[in-house]
Amino acid sequence: MKFRDGMWLTSDQFTVQYAEEVYAITPREDKKAVTLLCPTKKILRRGDTLNMPTLDVEIEAQFDDVISIEVTRFSGARRLGPNFDIFPDGKPESNGSVSTSEKGTTVTSGNLSATVSSKEHTFDINFHTTDGSKSITSLPARSIGSAYSPALKTPKQVEDLRNHEQFVFTQTDLGVGESIHGLGERFGAWNKVGQNIEVWNEDGGTSSEQAYKNVSFWLSSKGYGVFIDTPQKIDLEIGSERCSRLQTTVAGQRLKWYLIYGPTPKEVLTKYSILTGKPGKVPAWSFGLWLSTSFTTNYDEKTVRHFVETMQESKIPLEVFHFDCFWLRAFHWTDFVWDPEYFPDPSGFIGRLKKGGLTNKISVWTNSYIGQASPVFKYAAEKGYLLKRTNGDIWQWDMWQTGMGIVDFTNPEACDWYTGCLEKLFDVGVDCIKTDFGERIPTKDVVWFDKTVDPERMHNYYAFIYNKLVFEALQRRYGKHEAVLFARTACAGNQRFPLQWGGDCESTPAALAESLRGGLGLGLASFASWSNDIGGFEGYPPPWIYKRWVTFGLLCSHSRLHGSSSYRVPWLIDDSSTEPENCTEVLRHWVQFKRRLMPYFYAQSIESVANGWPTSVRAVALEFPDDPTSWFLDRQFMIGSQIIAAPIFSEDGTGEVYLPPGRWFNFWDGKEVAGSQWIREKYNFLQTPAFVREGTVLVLGQGEGEGGFGYDWVNAGGVVRLYGTKEGDKAVVVDAQGEQKVVLEVTSENEVKGLDVLGGEWTVERFG
Repeated sequence: MKFRDGMWLTSDQFTVQYAEEVYAITPREDKKAVTLLCPTKKILRRGDTLNMPTLDVEIEAQFDDVISIEVTRFSGARRLGPNFDIFPDGKPESNGSVSTSEKGTTVTSGNLSATVSSKEHTFDINFHTTDGSKSITSLPARSIGSAYSPALKTPKQVEDLRNHEQFVFTQTDLGVGESIHGLGERFGAWNKVGQNIEVWNEDGGTSSEQAYKNVSFWLSSKGYGVFIDTPQKIDLEIGSERCSRLQTTVAGQRLKWYLIYGPTPKEVLTKYSILTGKPGKVPAWSFGLWLSTSFTTNYDEKTVRHFVETMQESKIPLEVFHFDCFWLRAFHWTDFVWDPEYFPDPSGFIGRLKKGGLTNKISVWTNSYIGQASPVFKYAAEKGYLLKRTNGDIWQWDMWQTGMGIVDFTNPEACDWYTGCLEKLFDVGVDCIKTDFGERIPTKDVVWFDKTVDPERMHNYYAFIYNKLVFEALQRRYGKHEAVLFARTACAGNQRFPLQWGGDCESTPAALAESLRGGLGLGLASFASWSNDIGGFEGYPPPWIYKRWVTFGLLCSHSRLHGSSSYRVPWLIDDSSTEPENCTEVLRHWVQFKRRLMPYFYAQSIESVANGWPTSVRAVALEFPDDPTSWFLDRQFMIGSQIIAAPIFSEDGTGEVYLPPGRWFNFWDGKEVAGSQWIREKYNFLQTPAFVREGTVLVLGQGEGEGGFGYDWVNAGGVVRLYGTKEGDKAVVVDAQGEQKVVLEVTSENEVKGLDVLGGEWTVERFG
C-alpha cells in the first residue's frame, strides 16, 4: 500500500508517523541485542517527549550472518498465533556482540553487522559486512513508522480503533541495479522491482498477480535475503512507492524480519533453510512419470486400465497413477469414500494394477473441505471438527462444493479423525496424496477451535498445518523418506513437506513460461522439489505445445501429466499419429532420458535437500551470481549445478538460451561453446537447448530396464562423461536410497578414479 502521494505529500487516506531519531539505545544483558527508543519527532527539549508516539526497534544477532529487526508500536498488544515454526532442527549457537564507537552502536553476527548512527537527532541503521568492505542495505531517515487508515482527525481517535486500521512498516534501501526475487511461486515478472505484492494465498491460476504459494522471503541480487516472520498478510511496495526503497507493511503493532547475508545466494538459501526448515527428501521413484485421470473427465476402472495398459504397450514406464477428484462421488468431496458405481473394489483394482506391473504407486486427490451432501459433513459438524462462525454456526459457502465446511486442524481430535480417514486410503493401497486447495481460508466472522490464533494469521498458515498433517501420516505408514505429497498451497516452511506443483495453467506457450517463472520463484524459498501440469491444465494443447511441455516437464524434478476436462495421454493429443516424433514417441524418449539422468539427478537432489537449494528448476543466478545477465533469466533454468536447459516456446522449434561465462558443451553432440553469449537454434522434438558446464563429471545410467526410477543404477552400468575436466574434478554417486557410494574423481591422466566401486559395465566419454 502506498502511504504517500509522490515524494512530498502524505496520502489523504493515512496518518503516517515516522521514527525521526534514536533517542536511547539499551543493550540486552547478553550483549547480543539492543533496543532503540525512536520518537516520531526530533527531541530538542524536554517538552518534546510528551504527546507523541514512539516506536521500539530491537536489533538482535540470531546466528552467524543473520540479524533480526523487530519494530513495535504498542507493546501491550496481544501476541496471538499461529507463528512460523522457526529453527525446527534447533537454533545454531549465536556468537553475536554489541560494541560502540564514534560511528555508533554496532550489533555483529558473524560477517554481518548493523550499525546505528551516533549522529544526534538522526535515524539511520546501516547493514554492512563486519569488516566494513561492503554496505548491504540500510534503514535511513523516515524508513520505519506506523500509520492509521482512515486518517486521524485527532489523536484522541486512537482511543477506539474499531473503525481504523493500524499498520507498521519498514523501508529498506534498494541499490542501483539491485533486483529482488522470490516471495514464493509467483507467475509474473521474475524481478519484482516495480511491483506491489501481497503475500496472501489465493486460488487464482497462473495468469494473475495472485499466487497459491506465498512465501514471505525475498532474495536480493546483492547477496542477501529477508525473511518476514509473520503468516499474516504482508504488503510489499518493491521500488513501487519510492523507487529506491522496498517497503514492508503489516497490520497491527509489530513487524519482525530477518536479514540474511550470504554472501552468495546459495549461502543465503542455506541459512534461510536453517530458519524455516530443510526441504524434505523424496524417494527416487517419485522422479518418474505420474499420469492423472485429469479433473472433470469421465473415467472408471475400464478407462484407467486402458490408459496404463496402453502406456505399457508403448514402452513408457509409469511410476505413479493418480486418481483425481471423481474417484469420489459427486457432491461428496471430500469424504474419502470411493464411488461404488465406478470403483466397486478399489483395493482389488489397485492390487491388480500393481501386480501386473502397470504402475508402481497410486496417488489420490483430497482436500480439507467437506460438502454438506455427504453424511460425513454431519458427523464432522457434530463432533466440532469444522471451522465455525463467531455465532457458533458452521462456516459454509458454495464455492467449490455445495455448503462445504473446512476441517479445523487446530482441533487435535479433528486431526486424529482426518488422519484415520487417510489411513483407510493407505489400507486399500494408496501410496501418495494430492493435497489440493487450502488457499481460500476465511478471516472474517470465524473462530477457530484454538482460541489463541488470529484468523488472519491462519489464512496463510493453514497451508502449513494441512500439509504437515498429511505428510506425517504418510511418513508413519511408509517411512520417513518415502512420504510424497502433491500439494498446491504453501507458506514459509512447507518445503519440509514435498512436493508442490504449480497449479492451474492454460495450454499455451505463455502459460508454459508462467509455470517456469513460478518454479524459479518457489525454488528461491528452499523448495527442492517442484512439478507442473504437463501440457497445461486448462484447454486442449495442440500437439506441438504438448511435446514441448513434455520436454520441460521431464526436466523438472517431478513430472506429471494432468489436465482439466481432457486427458493428457499422448495418443489422444495427436490422434494416435504414427508420424516421426509423434506425441507417444516424444513422451517415451523424454521419460527414458530422465531415467538415464537419474544418477546425476538424484545426487543433485540429495545435495539440494541438505543445503536448502532447488534441484530443478534452479535459477541460473544461484550458480552464476556475479554475471549480471543471470539475474534477468526467467526462460531457462539449471538442472542441479552442472546442466543448463531451456524450454522451447515457438511452434517452429526455435530455442534460445544464454550461457554464462566459461566453457560449455552441447549435451546432444558434445561440441564446445564459449559462454557469455546467447545461443539461438532450431531443435526437433527429441532435443531442447541443454548444455553442460565445464569441469562436469556426468554419470548417466540406463534409459530402459527393470525397477522404475528407483532402479539400482550403481550396479546397472552406464556412461561417465567428462566435459572439459581437469585433475580433481569430481562427481558424487549415491544409490536409490540417497546413500553416498563413491566419489568419482578425474586423475592427472584424465582417467576416472573410483569406477571400480560401481557394478556393471561403465564406459568413459571425453569432450573438450
